[in-house]
Amino acid sequence: MTQRPAPRPLSDEALSRLLGRRRFGTLATVKRSGHPHLTTMAYSWDPEARIVRFSSTADRVKVRHLRRDPRAALHVTGGDVWSFAVAEGETVVSERTTVPGDAVGRELLAMIPEAERPEDEAAFLEELTAEHRVVIRLKVDRLYGTVLDIDG
Repeated sequence: MTQRPAPRPLSDEALSRLLGRRRFGTLATVKRSGHPHLTTMAYSWDPEARIVRFSSTADRVKVRHLRRDPRAALHVTGGDVWSFAVAEGETVVSERTTVPGDAVGRELLAMIPEAERPEDEAAFLEELTAEHRVVIRLKVDRLYGTVLDIDG
């Protein structure tokens, strides 16, 4: 019988690089029942601070979950179905942006890669305010994931 390769744990550096290369992942929050609530989210990763940031509107279910129970995890796929990274920790949900250009609005703007920033920054900041946007900050205290080395 042929021995198949086993998943190989990724180093903290490799996990951080994987989080930095991706823009979308699955955020897991905890429902009141204890079951997970999963949602696909765009995110930005700050490897130095070990913080994952998400943009959401203040009225979303995930925001209610996180205000009640701040524990969360982000699952990000690697280059194939066998590799992944998970970032776990506790979150802090900001107050909503209330004035175009306030600190929350600027933080939301900074989450967008430089090359993709809107041309009309003032209009974008107004839109964030009208949408009642908040920043969800996931302070990562545990990073784990694997890769499966398969040739061909």
